[in-house]
Amino acid sequence: MLEAAARLPVDALVEVGKLLRADGRADLIDLGVGVYRNEHGRTDVPGVVKTAERYLVENQSTKAYVAPDGDPEFNARVATMLLGEGARGGSVVCAQAPGGTGALRLAMDLIAHASPGATVHLGVPSWPNHAPMLAAAGLRVEVYDYYDLERNALAFDATIAALQAARRGDVVLLHGCCHNPSGADPERAQWEQIVEIMAARGLVPLVDMAYQGLGEGLDEDAAAIRMIVERLPEALVAASCSKSFSLYRERVGMLLVKTDGDKAAELARSNIQSLARLNYSNPPDHGAAIVRTILGDAEQSRLWREGLDGMRLRIKDVRRRLAGASGGAFDLSFIGKQKGLFALLPIGAEDVEALRRDHGIYMARSGRINLASSRALRTQAW
Repeated sequence: MLEAAARLPVDALVEVGKLLRADGRADLIDLGVGVYRNEHGRTDVPGVVKTAERYLVENQSTKAYVAPDGDPEFNARVATMLLGEGARGGSVVCAQAPGGTGALRLAMDLIAHASPGATVHLGVPSWPNHAPMLAAAGLRVEVYDYYDLERNALAFDATIAALQAARRGDVVLLHGCCHNPSGADPERAQWEQIVEIMAARGLVPLVDMAYQGLGEGLDEDAAAIRMIVERLPEALVAASCSKSFSLYRERVGMLLVKTDGDKAAELARSNIQSLARLNYSNPPDHGAAIVRTILGDAEQSRLWREGLDGMRLRIKDVRRRLAGASGGAFDLSFIGKQKGLFALLPIGAEDVEALRRDHGIYMARSGRINLASSRALRTQAW
């Protein structure tokens, strides 16, 4: 049976990782993998995470399953992180998921169940996994230009045109902050216009929120989501704790669904529980318990925020230095105006190959670089 299976395409970044691991040179620079690394090239376990783990070892009384929609306390605390204190209402439904990717797939399955074959508008370039995941969920994908590669800036006019052409009930996949791969986010006034058009045309946002806290700050990065949830009758938000808590391999995520009333909320909750049960039965709990423990302790939460601020400020400093170092025909000043881990270098695939071959610098063929990365340490798994 399996010998007849068609080969599925390999993720481009996975291919970059394979090439890097096979490279025997001593001084390699890895700008591909999307993890935060400190100035020493390490993705360390934060002290607050170790403190929370020690607390759980001493106090956690069971390893029994959590419910298909996860731990209510974790869900409530992450929802507060997303929406702010006192912002949750009876029409908001939350479900713990295995990572932000798991939350995205759960959202896509919910959309496909509620509206089979629904159209999702996807701005490109985007995270390479978005389009294949949407297709795998049975959804129809329509792409539009989100980023202008010639101007190295948000293609706002094209984004607005795509929203104005969308049909009532269509879904729009949005990046909550720190756009991957470009780093180009809408300004506040542009978000206002996006939300206004979506409300007028009856569009449903699916927001990928993977980098809260790494752009301008926890609350600042959540401003667009809070605007969406406040002003639109329906919205889906897939949140990840990978970057903000450095919990990559623990797979900690949450799906938040804003509905237009209690009846719809109860139906969404029931369907989410059933879809989760079909996909993975129950979400993993250890990473979520760490997040719940940190957010539930005032001092540990303060220390976590300080660490997150340090990560954010280091990223901003790298952006500032890169933007200031460019000159002549190779202008990188746009990098200083953008946010988050990623930027798109204005180079072609041949240049990317030459950097890898001649200098041991690894990045995606698109020219996307991770600004919080550095020399590749072979002790860290890809």
